[in-house]
Amino acid sequence: MLRENIHDLIALAAVAEERNFTRAAARLNVSQSALSHTIKGLETRLGMRLLTRTTRSVAPTLECEDLLATLNPCFEMIEARLQALNEARDRPTGTVRIVGVEYAIESLLLPKLAPVLKQHPSVNVEFVMDYGYTDLASAQCDAGVRYGEQVSEGMIAVRIGPDERMVCVGAPEYFERAGVPETPQDLGGHQCINLRLSNHGSLYAWEFEDAEGQEMRVKVQGQVCFNTINPAMYAAVDGLGLALVPERLAERYLASGALRICLESYSPYFPGFHLYFPSRLRPSSAFQVVLDALKERG
Repeated sequence: MLRENIHDLIALAAVAEERNFTRAAARLNVSQSALSHTIKGLETRLGMRLLTRTTRSVAPTLECEDLLATLNPCFEMIEARLQALNEARDRPTGTVRIVGVEYAIESLLLPKLAPVLKQHPSVNVEFVMDYGYTDLASAQCDAGVRYGEQVSEGMIAVRIGPDERMVCVGAPEYFERAGVPETPQDLGGHQCINLRLSNHGSLYAWEFEDAEGQEMRVKVQGQVCFNTINPAMYAAVDGLGLALVPERLAERYLASGALRICLESYSPYFPGFHLYFPSRLRPSSAFQVVLDALKERG
C-alpha cells in the first residue's frame, strides 16, 4: 500500500507542477492514459477530488495543494539524499579505525595512507596502538594489523607488507664488553631488553628456529623492559643490552654500524603484516579506499 501511494503521489506532484497531463506523462515516461488512470485511482482511495480538469487546463484543488505542501519538501529531501549517495561513490567519506603495533603503523600504514588522505579529505583514519591481540569488536575497530601467521580464523586477511624476520641486535660496545652469543641458549648469560605484552602482561619469549626448522622460545632477563618495540631498539643502540627487533626497523642502525646482528642463522623469515577484518564486514567507501591503498603489490 505504501509503495503504491508513493508512486501515485509522485505522479500527482508532476501533474500539479506541469498543470498538463501530456507534459507530466512525458516527464514521468508513462502514457497519458496510464497517468490519468493513476490519478483517478488515488482520488478514489482518498475519497476526494485532487485535480480540477477543464478542456484547456488542469489545476490542483485546495486539498491537493495542502497535501503537496507537506509532500514536496519530503520529495526534495529524498532527492538530495540520493544525490549525496551518488556523489559519495566518487568522494569516499567516513572514519576507519585500525589497531596495530607501533612498528606497523610507522613503517607501513602511515607511508601508504598519507597520499590517500591528501587525495580524499573526507576520509579519516584513527590509529590505535596496541601490542596485544586486540578483539576488534570490543576495541570498536574496523580492522587490525598482525603478522600473517597470527591472524585468527574467521577473519579476512590481506597482505600489506613483505616477509619479515626478527633479529637479535646489539651495539658494538656491548659485544666488546659482554661477548657475542653463539646460540639462543647463550642469551641466559646476557643483558637482554625485554618486551612486555599488553594483552596478558607477560614478557615476550624470544622466538628462534634451529637448522632443522624447530621453533625455539627463550625467556630472557635484563635491566630494561618496555611495552613497545622502538624504545627497546634505542636502548640497544645505547649499549644497554641485546634486543630482538624487526630487521627492517633496525635497517638504518645496521647500515651505520650502530647495531650489529647476532644469532642470524637462527632468525628465519615469516609472513609479513596483514590487514585483517571480519568476513561479515560491509566495507564503507572510506574502508575500501584504505584497503586498496594498503594492499601489497606484486
